[in-house]
Amino acid sequence: MVGLTGSVAAGKSTLANALKAALEPGLTVEVVSTDGFLWPNAVLVERGTLMRKGYPETYDQGGLAAAVATLRTGPAVFPGYSHVIYDIDPSLSRTVAPPDILILEGLGLADKAAGLDLLVYLDAGEADLEDWFARRFVDFWRAAEHDPASFYARFRAMTEPEAEAFARSMVWGQMNLPNLREHIILARDAADIVVRKLSDHSLWLADPGG
Repeated sequence: MVGLTGSVAAGKSTLANALKAALEPGLTVEVVSTDGFLWPNAVLVERGTLMRKGYPETYDQGGLAAAVATLRTGPAVFPGYSHVIYDIDPSLSRTVAPPDILILEGLGLADKAAGLDLLVYLDAGEADLEDWFARRFVDFWRAAEHDPASFYARFRAMTEPEAEAFARSMVWGQMNLPNLREHIILARDAADIVVRKLSDHSLWLADPGG
């Protein structure tokens, strides 16, 4: 049971799926995301924490730990999350049979509290992370032009430069960067393996202690 964590927009999903492709077919590997254990938006609104989505208190930590524990002995249900609608999507729920290796990628893994055997931290510079996040936000913004159901459709009144500025100043600057500095980065010291990602997306192993 391997946890793969790091900042928003660090490329956790991409790395997890690349590892899966490299390890198969010799091993059975499943990749699941902690995003499915975010509390639904309705719950976050009720609790006044929607604008803190991604912070520790916005995850069903008990449900996450229970799913990992269940998977050690039998199939477990992992709920799904859609970045397009920015909420839990029941249609993306998966029942996963015990694999040789589970890669659990996402936030909410500051340590091995979820019952993991190994914790990997994907590290990157803050300026690069901001750039990658802004590009991803704009990609969703562009796609929403023909998808009124998209969460990002509400931002279509903005010009593209305005959407990027909003992503950088409001979403990154006021939500994701504080979460990185106050919570997510703590996993770097707790990690068994630290992988450093450079501006050109190349990777190298770093010393977890330094």
